[in-house]
Amino acid sequence: MIIVHTPFLWVEGLTFFPWVFCRENNPPVWLLNHERIHLRQQLETGILLFYIWYILEYLVRLIQYRHRYRAYRNISFEREAYSNDKDLTYLTKRKAWAMLKYL
Repeated sequence: MIIVHTPFLWVEGLTFFPWVFCRENNPPVWLLNHERIHLRQQLETGILLFYIWYILEYLVRLIQYRHRYRAYRNISFEREAYSNDKDLTYLTKRKAWAMLKYL
């Protein structure tokens, strides 16, 4: 994981393997864990498939919820990351393709 301080970022953090772009200079531990979960997801699915799936699922959720933020929060990748970002041991016990149970 390579952390890049990006103060103009419109979100707190954004991951594009192997980089994690963070708005804050010293991001909170939970945020780094959240982004590490995305790194693992990207390794499992492959970076290109991850983003294709992410965007397609976002569009489906946008139709479903008719609200941008609720659509984003209900993407399976985000549901897994938000559900487990405060558990700093999560990645040591996480099973492969765990995001599928959040579909």
